Amino acid sequence: MAALAIIFGYVEMLLPVFFVVPGMKLGLANLVTVFVLYRYRAKEAAVISLIRIVVIGFLFANLFSILYSLAGAALSLLCMTAARRFSGLSIVGVSILGGVTHNLGQLIVAALVVENGKVFYYFPALLISGLVTGALIGIVTGEILKRTTGRKSI
Repeated sequence: MAALAIIFGYVEMLLPVFFVVPGMKLGLANLVTVFVLYRYRAKEAAVISLIRIVVIGFLFANLFSILYSLAGAALSLLCMTAARRFSGLSIVGVSILGGVTHNLGQLIVAALVVENGKVFYYFPALLISGLVTGALIGIVTGEILKRTTGRKSI
């Protein structure tokens, strides 16, 4: 699963970027995180996410990229785990929450690094991005889970 997440992250880096906001991505590698969260447990999802972020960061990015990604992934996984456990959200809802909180976690670190809260002006665009990409990742992950587990609904 970690290798698959790394491959998805690499493929995503090869896609041309058409977004206005710096750092905005589709989040293909998060498909693996959501899948593992639902198929296994949060612990396994955290380990795979950590491996993916560190490997992709050292191969294709830099230390700041790792820092931003770790913050986003940690907040996202924490919120998705809590939502899955304590709310009635569907997998799409949980994934949307993950997408939005991932972006929020990265903005919090960016604000701390640049010592300026003006980075939160990006939040409306990142909120929309998190909603759309989170929904897409949730839908695709739900379909994969249905096909691999044999359940009618997730």
